Amino acid sequence: MAYCTLTEIKDRIPEENLIQLTDDDNRGIVDQGKVDAAILDADEVIDGYLRGRYTLPLSPVPALLNKISIDIAVFNLYSRKLEFEMAEVIKDRHKNALKLLTQIQSGTVTLGTASGETPEPGQYKTNKTSDDKTFDKDTLDKY
Repeated sequence: MAYCTLTEIKDRIPEENLIQLTDDDNRGIVDQGKVDAAILDADEVIDGYLRGRYTLPLSPVPALLNKISIDIAVFNLYSRKLEFEMAEVIKDRHKNALKLLTQIQSGTVTLGTASGETPEPGQYKTNKTSDDKTFDKDTLDKY
């Protein structure tokens, strides 16, 4: 399930720009396949940050994830065409989206779930014991 749509991206950037960014065949129309690929890439990045913290895919899509997906997808579209200069606002939105994903991943920012609950933080597990120590406290105190 995609976190954003072509229509929502059209609300963010002018359709003429979208045509220039996706129309490799000079047909004068937006290439839906290229937009879908940019959205899929954006959503994979989002899912990469959210895996383990939330059960995916999230449905309904939280408004915050929708905004993040749009920002990353627009960045991806501009990244396709290196001959176009990317506006600083697009770079900033992409950087802020990744920062926000990091905060969601760490639990500083939460999305909530369909039931309104937030998941418990994960736990670290190890297979090491005190017998696995290479240096004990006495050995380390000598130096």
